[in-house]
Amino acid sequence: MFQEERLAAILEHLKRNKRIEVEEVCELLSISRDTARRDIIKLEEQGSIIRTRGGAVLPTISKEMPNYGQRLQKETTSKQKIGQVAATLLHDEDYLYMDSSTTVRFVGEHMKTKGNVIVTNSIDMAGMLAERNEARIQLLGGLLDNNQRMIYGSRAIEMLGDYHFDKAFIGTCGLSMNGLTTDFEEETYFIRQVIRSADQVIVLADHSKFGKTMFHRVAGLEDIDFIVTDREPDAEWQRYVNEIGVEIIIADREVHHD
Repeated sequence: MFQEERLAAILEHLKRNKRIEVEEVCELLSISRDTARRDIIKLEEQGSIIRTRGGAVLPTISKEMPNYGQRLQKETTSKQKIGQVAATLLHDEDYLYMDSSTTVRFVGEHMKTKGNVIVTNSIDMAGMLAERNEARIQLLGGLLDNNQRMIYGSRAIEMLGDYHFDKAFIGTCGLSMNGLTTDFEEETYFIRQVIRSADQVIVLADHSKFGKTMFHRVAGLEDIDFIVTDREPDAEWQRYVNEIGVEIIIADREVHHD
């Protein structure tokens, strides 16, 4: 077996089991300890794993942060379903916050309510909703992140403190039992202010966000009210969110019933 094949087999095992010991590599691939160690070192050099005493684990911190256009192309069908179901949580004349998440964008596309006041930091959301006569749009001021097409910074956070929302719709880069995470520090303080300003916090996250952790922790799961996603999370997730009172809405199930 070539080294490339062995490395792929080790990574596949890690994806299923989260951890691998040197002895397991030897047994799995019928190779010596020296060869197993060299393979593990090679994977570490590639940035694919983190070496531990006697073995290896997958990195727990995700470093991937595509730009807005790239994010819009990922899991599009799932995001459409999530947005469609999340839009059913809206009522006429709700005061809303809708962030720059590409999943939240689809809530805007599926909105059927009237008389809403919508605050957003997304220039794309503002442009799309501005075409609807039924909604009043307030775009936050501040610095523009060209890659993510969103407004951020101290001025935007200050403005958020002047508002109070019935509902806040926010996306997330990562969602684990430790809470919401992002790789953009400025967004951490921004979303925390959104959460403080909202009566109801609704997080939209497709299945690819579950179990993913980024560098900056934004908030705990206890700080949110609903998670709208496209797939049923595992039993451990279900038990935990039930304990802390977070409701999970499965978009596939809801869309199917419709």
